[in-house]
Amino acid sequence: MSPFHKTRRGQIVLGDSLEYLAGLKAECVDLVITSPPFGLVRKKDYGNVESHEYVDWFKPFGHEFKRVLKSSGSLVIDIGGAWIPGQPTRSLYHFELAIMLCREVGFYLAQEFFWWNPSKLPSPAEWVTVRRIRVKDAVNVVWWFSPTPWPRASNKRVLVPYSDAMKGLLKNGYRAKLRPSGHDISEKFSRDNGAAIPPNLIAIPNTESNSYYLRYCEKHELKPHPARFPAALPEFFVRMLTDEGDVVIDPFGGSCVTGEVCERLRRKWTCIEMCEDYLKGALGRFERPPEPQQECLFDPNGEGTAYRLYHPAARWSVHEDPLDEDGGKERTINARRRT
Repeated sequence: MSPFHKTRRGQIVLGDSLEYLAGLKAECVDLVITSPPFGLVRKKDYGNVESHEYVDWFKPFGHEFKRVLKSSGSLVIDIGGAWIPGQPTRSLYHFELAIMLCREVGFYLAQEFFWWNPSKLPSPAEWVTVRRIRVKDAVNVVWWFSPTPWPRASNKRVLVPYSDAMKGLLKNGYRAKLRPSGHDISEKFSRDNGAAIPPNLIAIPNTESNSYYLRYCEKHELKPHPARFPAALPEFFVRMLTDEGDVVIDPFGGSCVTGEVCERLRRKWTCIEMCEDYLKGALGRFERPPEPQQECLFDPNGEGTAYRLYHPAARWSVHEDPLDEDGGKERTINARRRT
C-alpha cells in the first residue's frame, strides 16, 4: 500500500483500510469519520454489503477503529437506513451496528445525530409516491462514538445564529420563571452569547450540480462517486471534535470530501479507498489551493441561513379519505393515478 496522492497536510491511500489501519500504532488518531457503504437491499457500484450481513462485515473495522483512536478521540459514522425487500418496513441493521460497537467492541455512544437532507427526492417511490403509505426517507443517522465517556469536544465551534424569537427575547427581556414543563428558566437564559447551541438535527441539502469536483470529473471523463456526502457534514464534526494539527482518518474515502475539508481546516488526514476510479476524480479536490478557512458558510443577515421544517399540522384535515383496510397492500400504480 502506497500513497495515491499527497498534499501538504494529508494523503490519499489506494487500498484496503483494514490493512492500512493494522499498520498504525495504537492510540494515534484523533478522529475517524466516514460514510461507509450502506447496508442496502440491492447492490450499488460502490460495493455495499447486504443489510443482513452488515454487522459481521463491519465488526473488524470497529475493533481497528477502537485500537487506533486516542482515548480522547471520536468515531463518527454517517449511515442511512434500508427497507426490507418487498414490504414497507425498515431494516434494523444500523441500530444493530450501534449496539454491536458499544456492547462488543467497547465504544460509548456519545450522541446520535440526524442529518436531514431538505433536497431529498421522495423515496422509496413504491411506498411514498405510488401507494402513498409512507413518507419520504430524508434522514440519515450519524452515530458519534468514543472510546471513553469523555472525548474532546466543544459545541462552541458549531454555534448557529439566534432565531428571530430568541433575538426578540434578548431585545425585550425575559422574566425568569418556572415553566409548566418543570424547567426552571433562570436569568442566565437572557444572556446574549452571540449565537445558539445547535440541536442534533443537522439540515444540509445534498445538492452539487456545478461543483469544481463534478466539472473536473466531466473534463477528464471520470465517473463521479455516486454517494458523496456534502462537505458541511464532516466539517461540522471536524470542527467540534478536533484541533488544528490533529489526525483524522476516513477509512471509506470515496471522493475524499473529508480530506478536502481537513486540508482547509489544517488537520492532518488520510483517506483510504479501494476503487482507483473514484480516487482519480478525487484529485480534482486538491488541484487548486484550498480555499481560506471560513468563519460562516452564509451571510448571517442574508438568505439561506436556515431550512424550513413545517409544523406537522400545517395542512391537517385537507385529506380525510378512508384508509385502506389492507394498508395499501393491493393498491396498484393505476389505482394510485386515479386518486
